[in-house]
Amino acid sequence: MCKLSAKPEFIDAAKSGNILARKCAKCGEILLATVYYCKSCGSKEFGDTILKGAGKVVTYTIMTVPPAGFEDLAPYAWVVMELDDSGIRVSGFLAKISTPEDLPIGTPVKVTGFDERGIVLEKL
Repeated sequence: MCKLSAKPEFIDAAKSGNILARKCAKCGEILLATVYYCKSCGSKEFGDTILKGAGKVVTYTIMTVPPAGFEDLAPYAWVVMELDDSGIRVSGFLAKISTPEDLPIGTPVKVTGFDERGIVLEKL
């Protein structure tokens, strides 16, 4: 499996069904926890904020021929979801997706955990 470098606080939030984000101390913009500068004002000062891990599928890739270490999990989708309460987009693993009919764009999904696959999602 892959070696992940996510921060423990991010992992703990995902395991609780949430996403750890950053809020700019200067302008209030909400950004992913991986940014170093605010895209709106350029500030480098942030505070942590927790976002609900619920949203909708905006795009995905169905993996029928997965990378090494993920063979037993196929087929699955690597999903980009847009969080309902912020518009931030995050990606995650969604099991048992074989065809586009299994996952129409706009499908409601939620974060349910974090493990060696990364963020784990499920359909609502």
